[in-house]
Amino acid sequence: MKVKVISRSTEEFTRERSQDLQRVFRSFDPSLRAQEKATEYVRALNAAKLDKIFARPFVGAMDGHIDAISCMAKNPNHLKAMFSGSMDGDIRLWDLATRRTVCRFSDHRGAVRGLTVSTDGNILISCGTDSIVRLWNVPAIKMLGSDSLSENSAKPLASYPWKHAFWGVDHQWNGNLFATVGAQVDIWDHNRSEPVNSFEWGKDTVISVKFNPGEPDMLATSARFQTRFESWTKTNAIAWNPMEPMNFTAANEDCNSYSFDARKLDEAKCVHKDHVSAVMDIDYSPTGREFVTGSYDRTVRIFQYNSGRSREIYHTKRMQRVFSVKFSCDGTYIISGSDDTNLRLWKTNASEQLGVLLPRERKKHDYHEAVKERYKHLPEVKRIVRHRHLPKPIYKASSLRRMMVEAERRKEERRRAHSAPGSNPSQPYRRRIIKEVE
Repeated sequence: MKVKVISRSTEEFTRERSQDLQRVFRSFDPSLRAQEKATEYVRALNAAKLDKIFARPFVGAMDGHIDAISCMAKNPNHLKAMFSGSMDGDIRLWDLATRRTVCRFSDHRGAVRGLTVSTDGNILISCGTDSIVRLWNVPAIKMLGSDSLSENSAKPLASYPWKHAFWGVDHQWNGNLFATVGAQVDIWDHNRSEPVNSFEWGKDTVISVKFNPGEPDMLATSARFQTRFESWTKTNAIAWNPMEPMNFTAANEDCNSYSFDARKLDEAKCVHKDHVSAVMDIDYSPTGREFVTGSYDRTVRIFQYNSGRSREIYHTKRMQRVFSVKFSCDGTYIISGSDDTNLRLWKTNASEQLGVLLPRERKKHDYHEAVKERYKHLPEVKRIVRHRHLPKPIYKASSLRRMMVEAERRKEERRRAHSAPGSNPSQPYRRRIIKEVE
């Protein structure tokens, strides 16, 4: 007679700490759980609904400026530091954790049009309509931990007057050079009172400049009615993808943003739609997987780098035209500056829980994200995830814009139908927006 003994080790089911989860053993055989997919679908549906219920993207507003916010810059050496410049010439350093002003830089006598910080985070460079480039010493990091509101005013390290007004500035990723734009593109050194080099291309005013993160000696500029490749409409801002430095995205006056490959400029890689007015500014996340845009239509939108539609839209009743947007250095928050003199702090993920999550909460969150990703193609889950409440003016303007685009498409089809074969060939919109490549 044989006797079979069932034995098990206590290590397999005993918790090491009281906070640990109890280990549960179960079979993953699908035949034993016939309702597994139906259960997971309901969980994905509930997770999508809960995301909408707990979506609270707005964190807080930072007030102090007395005129519209025209530009912003982040300190690459500190997560909490953010600089903002306004149309009245006031520049402020903000502590994002406390949403308070740390220091003021108030020597400009006109609108501040450009701000940038050196790679080491020690030098702030500003320029504006008073035709002067100013270099400032960034206050010590220990000041950012102060709980009291500081109104300290800093004095510039150097001031370099020039012949024309400036519209933008950007610092080289590695080095001591920075570029300013206006009537021409000027390359400056920290220790030189005059540009070390200047570039001109046409007679239009250059309004934005960005150095390439992968090639420190290459930069991109956009002008009033043309970029380095000539397009049909005005480009307001340019942003390079930090993870793919050969790609950049242009914020355009025609309500769209266009992603390009610098090696092949005869067509856009992707057209990012959804705004109903001019796109004023753009900035990439440090991960390079998404970017944020601010528009004249008083909204902030987040796009995936390869998606034609926005995944998120942020707006408030009091927020006016958005002139500047930035991602925080860790990609967790978005900062927007608008015409109503306020900076606003938003969460990148609207329903994300702030603070430290317990391991059990983190696992639950990851599971909900996984089931939403698995069932996102199903109609009900897709409808809930994509739905956004829009302000009535934005909703009406988007409906009107869709009607205009559809009318233009029908007009183009009729023109082609009544033309000689081959005289009016069809051309994709991504290629049609490019007027000329030199």
